[in-house]
Amino acid sequence: MTSAITQAFYMPLEEKQYVNQFKEGRQANFHLDIMQRTGANLEITFVKNQGLFIIVSGKPETVMKAQKEICARFKKQVLTIVSVPKDHLCFILDKTGEKLPDQKQKAATDIQTLCTVNHSTQTNIAGTKEVMKKAPHEVLLMSVEQDKCAMERLDVGKAFHPFTAGPYNKTSDKSLQEMGADIHISPSSANQTQISFPGKKQQPDQIQDCVKKISENTKEKTTSTDAYTLSSISVPSWLHRFIIGKKGCNISTITQNMPEVRINFTGKDKITIDGPIEDVSYAQEQIEVIVKDLINRMDYAEINVDCKFHKHLIGKKGATINRIRERNRVSVLISPENEKNNMIRIEGESQGVQQAKRELLELASHLEKEQKDLIIEQRFHQAIIGHKGVQIRDIHKKFPEVVINFPDPAQKSDIIQLRGPKHELEKCAQYLENVVTDIEESNYSITVPIFKKLHKNIIGKGGANIKKICAASNTKIVLPAASSNSENIVITGKPANCEMACDLILSIQKDMANISEVEIPIPSNLHKSFIDSKDCLISAIIEECGNIHIYFPKGNSGLQRAIIRGPAQSVEKAKKMLLQLVEEEKAKCYSVVLHVRPEYHKFLMSKNGGDVPRVCEETGARVLFPIPEDMDQELLTILGTEKAVKDTQKKLEDLITNLDNVVEDIIVINPTYHQHFFMQRGEVSREMTEEYGGVIINFSCLGEKSNKVTIKGAKPCVEAAKKHIQEIIEDLDTAVTIECVIPQKFHDFFMGPMCSRVRQISRDYSVQIKFPDREEIPLTNTEPAVLENKEEVGEKSTLGAASISPRKCDTILISGPKKKCEATVEALEALIPITTEVHVPFDLHHDIIGQKGSEVHKIIDDFEVNIQIPSPGLEFDIISITGLAANVERAKTRLQQRVKNLQAEIEERSLKNFRLNVTVDPKYHPKIIGRKGLVIAQICLEHKVTIHFPRKESNETQDQITILGYKYNAIAAQDTIMKMVHNFEKTITKQISLNNQVCGHIIGLHGKAIHKIMNQFQVDIYFSPRGIQDANIITVTGLPNNVKKAIDHILSLEEHYLTVQKHKLKKEHMNKVTLCNSFYEPRKNLEVKDLPCTAYTIRKIPDMTSS
Repeated sequence: MTSAITQAFYMPLEEKQYVNQFKEGRQANFHLDIMQRTGANLEITFVKNQGLFIIVSGKPETVMKAQKEICARFKKQVLTIVSVPKDHLCFILDKTGEKLPDQKQKAATDIQTLCTVNHSTQTNIAGTKEVMKKAPHEVLLMSVEQDKCAMERLDVGKAFHPFTAGPYNKTSDKSLQEMGADIHISPSSANQTQISFPGKKQQPDQIQDCVKKISENTKEKTTSTDAYTLSSISVPSWLHRFIIGKKGCNISTITQNMPEVRINFTGKDKITIDGPIEDVSYAQEQIEVIVKDLINRMDYAEINVDCKFHKHLIGKKGATINRIRERNRVSVLISPENEKNNMIRIEGESQGVQQAKRELLELASHLEKEQKDLIIEQRFHQAIIGHKGVQIRDIHKKFPEVVINFPDPAQKSDIIQLRGPKHELEKCAQYLENVVTDIEESNYSITVPIFKKLHKNIIGKGGANIKKICAASNTKIVLPAASSNSENIVITGKPANCEMACDLILSIQKDMANISEVEIPIPSNLHKSFIDSKDCLISAIIEECGNIHIYFPKGNSGLQRAIIRGPAQSVEKAKKMLLQLVEEEKAKCYSVVLHVRPEYHKFLMSKNGGDVPRVCEETGARVLFPIPEDMDQELLTILGTEKAVKDTQKKLEDLITNLDNVVEDIIVINPTYHQHFFMQRGEVSREMTEEYGGVIINFSCLGEKSNKVTIKGAKPCVEAAKKHIQEIIEDLDTAVTIECVIPQKFHDFFMGPMCSRVRQISRDYSVQIKFPDREEIPLTNTEPAVLENKEEVGEKSTLGAASISPRKCDTILISGPKKKCEATVEALEALIPITTEVHVPFDLHHDIIGQKGSEVHKIIDDFEVNIQIPSPGLEFDIISITGLAANVERAKTRLQQRVKNLQAEIEERSLKNFRLNVTVDPKYHPKIIGRKGLVIAQICLEHKVTIHFPRKESNETQDQITILGYKYNAIAAQDTIMKMVHNFEKTITKQISLNNQVCGHIIGLHGKAIHKIMNQFQVDIYFSPRGIQDANIITVTGLPNNVKKAIDHILSLEEHYLTVQKHKLKKEHMNKVTLCNSFYEPRKNLEVKDLPCTAYTIRKIPDMTSS
């Protein structure tokens, strides 16, 4: 940041010009003009017989500007002419024109150079006497500095420029290091042959000699500079990349045998070629052939499409535009989205370009013309999209030409945008509407009460019944947990399917429990009063009649019935009670409607007005006033029995008739009490106007001492308002002011948020409560103190009053009737918070607080108390509860109960985590676990324990099995395991040999037969693997008796299967023999020709008896 400076200017009396500047009215103009022009601050002081002092302050640049302005206005100007060489004028002026204004500002002068066309070497400098002593000197110094520098130019052929620069500009860099001079060589694209040498006078001469030397040496080495040439070809720039080819293949083919040829593609429509003449001519011919072919074949087109549709033309991951490119073999150039460019360029072969242009324009026209907004509630959007977008992908496959845009969830918009061909749009919109309809229908649910004992019958063995119902009705059925007391089964799906599932479930209940069902007609307007939990009418009938269910249809169904299900005797009893209840409710449901203007509603409810609550209490009827959401705000409904309704109607109609009679009445009030009605912005007067039907209450104007108050409005309202005012005046006449001494530290608590608590007390007791101003008292303990109990408050208030006078800041003034003031004091004292300490073990504090303080905040919110828990570092067992006495006691009880529950949970957890280690040989572990863990799972489920086996190849003791659970459960599980181990130790193993022809029959399909044998005899059977010598050996392991029985059973099966196999072979053999005999003994009268007996030619029938 630039620091501010201050500079003083003194104008002597000799400078007479300032007199004209400070004539009347001009001083301010001068002052403001300078400040606005320069931004500096000016202070002007005129000292008699001395002169004018001007103080300028501000940033350095603003002070310099102000100095120039002041000098230009007050001091005499002197003109000086300085001669400067013409070549140096450009350096004084500077290329950008910035140096001359800086010199003017710095010297506070005006410097002018004559036009260079006039060939003048003079420079005019104008300023005051003081600055003119140094300004010409500054200009001459700039000229001398430029005189030391020089710029020389040398004309060298363009072909020799690369030799002058050297490889990688090493020659020019070397001259800069050795001679301190620089060489400026024009780029190859510029058509210039000169090389310039800037620097001091002697330096350009030296470097110029060096360049000449390089040029001459190069000429000697080359045969002639005329052997090199530069040629150019005019080619549209968009064809350059086609000429170059993929990865430069075309250019490489041309230049591979001509290393000295350089081909340059400029940004314009030109290609330059330089090198030897013959090579350049050949390269030019080759390029011209390529260009001619490209011009004949290639074309381009530009189309204008709104940039907002570009992303739809490109498609997801470029799918759409890539399809057009590949199909037509063209290049499509689309500007980035942030450039907002509508132009799309297509390049390629003529036919492909035209086809791609047509496709893009057609697609763009569809996007521009066909767009539809579909309104679907946002709650259905995620269901339409589906999990991980599965559903929306299926929709895209069905309608690939339609683009579906869902709004951002944060926008909370219901509009889904569809774009695409018109016919596809309509189909897609209809499909989406059908999807939403299916979703709505699928979310329909009904609740069916089913007796708890029958739930297992509804489920069926292995869930067979419930699965059949779900499959048949295409619904989702949720049953309550077995530990729950609920009997309700929830069915979700389409309405018709839910009804079907409900009928199926009810039919099962009816069949299993001999359930009777009765339908009773009940008007739909009575359903709500029966179901209402406040009245408990249906609950009382169900409790009295026992195991029954009473089902009412949904509120919007319009069905006027109720269904009772249960045992026949209980259903009949409930039916009689329900019909009796219906008759009673019908008698109570007599209603009448009255029309009353809304401004009279409060008057009818007020105690001094219509007193509708009292009337309802006397007659037994109910009067319903309209709520703000009702359309008709004048409608009053009277409900109840016919007699009660008519009595209430008569009383209200008499009152309402008088409301149209507008009267004006006067009441006399002492002017000293007028102020009471205007306190708190006229709250009392405003409430009376609202309460009593909009009566107008006029008090005397301020300054007048009139005791008359005018009340105008409906006659009943005026009388009620007058009565209310008289009650207020009586209270004011008998009003007293008493003091209530309560320490100041409790005042904020009494006031409550936004003074709500004290206002409520003031309103309840009709008194005025005034708190004292706060007095700042230095306290050593900044934490708010609270009293341990109310007796302490009483002692302090009484003893304090007797011994020492109470502090002013502790005294609360209460004004009003004496009895009400005394009641208010008691109410305030009851609000004094107390603190109670609860002993809670420190290790339970974390559970008391809960996750993110949820548990302790719940207690604080429920009982409106403050709970202080010591910080973890202190490790105190005391928790403090502060608040009202009743609230503190209830919070304390809740906290103590929470502590008991936590301690019980800890004890339960310790009992449940009893650990028992059992030593079992690892070879028995797989048998204890069982196939797929079924055995160990059954043990865990039966004894409610967790069993851990040691992991193989770990550091755990391999023969130790750990059982976790209750002690008695763990011991029972241990006994079960040890019993299994004892049986395993008794097991024996025997091997038998089986005929390999029957092994497959004994094993059975997928091992079912052998597993059946193993389960039947409680043994393990192992077959030898194929390919070994004793492949027909099987091993049987188990208890001796079981092994013997299993082996006998297997051997009997072997004998049976071998016998069957033998008879089968014998039968097949007999069938073959019989066939052959029939061939050799043809029937008579049958001509035998070409019999097919060659396959079974047998000379003699074998004797089967020997076999």
